[in-house]
Amino acid sequence: MTQTIPNPIPEAQWAAINVSRESLTRLEALVSAAAAWQERINLISPATLPEIWHRHILDSAQLVPLLPINTMKIADLGSGGGFPALVLAAVQKAEVHMFEANAKKVAFLEEALRQMKVTAKVHRQRLELNVAPPSMPDVQVVTARAFAPLTELLGYAAPFMTKGAKGLFHKGQDVDTELTAAAKAWNITAVKHSSLTDSRAVILEVKELTPC
Repeated sequence: MTQTIPNPIPEAQWAAINVSRESLTRLEALVSAAAAWQERINLISPATLPEIWHRHILDSAQLVPLLPINTMKIADLGSGGGFPALVLAAVQKAEVHMFEANAKKVAFLEEALRQMKVTAKVHRQRLELNVAPPSMPDVQVVTARAFAPLTELLGYAAPFMTKGAKGLFHKGQDVDTELTAAAKAWNITAVKHSSLTDSRAVILEVKELTPC
C-alpha cells in the first residue's frame, strides 16, 4: 500500500517563493505518484522519501524566483525522478522539456504528468550521444539536479545557452572545486545562491558561457 506523505512546509514559505495553492494540489499528485512508483523503481534515495516535500519538492521549487519573467520554455537535463522538472511543470506556465534516457523513468515522468494534469514534453534521449538534436527547443532556462559534474554538465547545456538560455543548477558543497575544474574548458559568468534546503548546497546561476 502506497504511503501518504503530508506536506509539512508552512503555506507562508510556499507563498514566499511564488507557489500557489493550486500548484500545491498538483504537487500533492506528484508526491503520490512518486511514492507509488518508488516501490517499483529507484526514483530518489529511499531514505529521503519520508522527507520528499523538503528534500525534493521545496528544493526544486526554490528555482522559481530565479526564473526570468519572460520564461516560456525550460529544458531539464537528466530528469530522472522528475526533480526539478516536474515541480517546475506544476508551478509554472512555461513549457518544460525533460531529457531522460532511462525508459522506466520516462514512463514515470509521463504518468506523473498525467496524474498532475500538466502538459510537458518528455524526450527519451541520451544527451552525450546527441548533444544538439534537431528537435532541441529554444529555451530561456536550462536546469539540472544531481546529473553530472559541472564541466560535463556545461557541455550538455551549451547548445541551449549559446542561444541565450541561462543555467540554474543544483550543486553541493564541492561547487567551488567544480567551478575551478570547469574554468579550464569554459569561460563562465555565474552567481551562487544559497540553498533554502541545505546549508552546504547552492543554486548555481550561470548567466554566460563560452568555450575557452
